[in-house]
Amino acid sequence: MMNELRYDPVKDIKVVIANSRQDRTFLPSLDFCPLCPSSTGKVRTEIPDTDYDIVVFENKFPTFKNNDDYSFDSESGFYKNFEARGICEVVCYSSSHDKYLEDYPVRKIENLIKVWTDRYYNLGIKDFVKYILIFENKGREIGVTLSHPHGQIYAFSYIPPTI
Repeated sequence: MMNELRYDPVKDIKVVIANSRQDRTFLPSLDFCPLCPSSTGKVRTEIPDTDYDIVVFENKFPTFKNNDDYSFDSESGFYKNFEARGICEVVCYSSSHDKYLEDYPVRKIENLIKVWTDRYYNLGIKDFVKYILIFENKGREIGVTLSHPHGQIYAFSYIPPTI
């Protein structure tokens, strides 16, 4: 499985290739949601506590790889390849499977913004990080594979194009 950037000569941009994400969980039933809190008699989830306010953890199926010994072969294959090193985090802001960001009071959203700010600064001081994208995942229409309310934080090793 690979995670890499490839140069697209037609569009003159770098494109992320992350075929390791093909094995990620896809729209599981509520009983098997990996973002719901773990509970007795239930499958252990990404969040071992029985309840939470806001939690951040590294994505199990990242678009970018985060390790110090990251290496890639820039001359392998047909495409010109580039390093796809980065950090992908999941931000769960609700232990409730059916409550979305807009359902919460301003105080909860203020706390979430503080978490985003903290992660932005902590990721931004890493020498290889050039760009940070914070976004909410919501709806099948955009390709969400987990319906539990959550967002993500991507720390890129390059500045992506604006298209």
